[in-house]
Amino acid sequence: MKTKNPGMTDVPSGRAISIRQPYVEEILRCSKKYEYRSRSTKIRGKVYLYASMKPGAESDWKRLKMQPGDLPTGVIVGSVEITDCKCFGEKDYRYALKNPRRFKQYLSRRNQPQPLFFFPFGQKRA
Repeated sequence: MKTKNPGMTDVPSGRAISIRQPYVEEILRCSKKYEYRSRSTKIRGKVYLYASMKPGAESDWKRLKMQPGDLPTGVIVGSVEITDCKCFGEKDYRYALKNPRRFKQYLSRRNQPQPLFFFPFGQKRA
């Protein structure tokens, strides 16, 4: 279900991280504790979890005994807390994720999603 009420109290910054399915589902199930990116971040605290439209690798879907289309995409499905970012290798970073929360209703974004972080409901809040 989509809603126009973004539940602003859950994520004070209003920021979202864009992640492909089924990885969002793994985060919500607490089986994925880290997000790997090619860029560092100083962002800490709660962010919305935006399930991007493009699916993850077929092998990752098989591991969950699912297939693309089984999970929601193009919506915000929950939130997660980013607690740390560590560099490993030359250009790889690991974001530590904690306290995932699945929303009862999916949230529709107003702004265009970006590959990493974006503000789905408007400008950055104080």
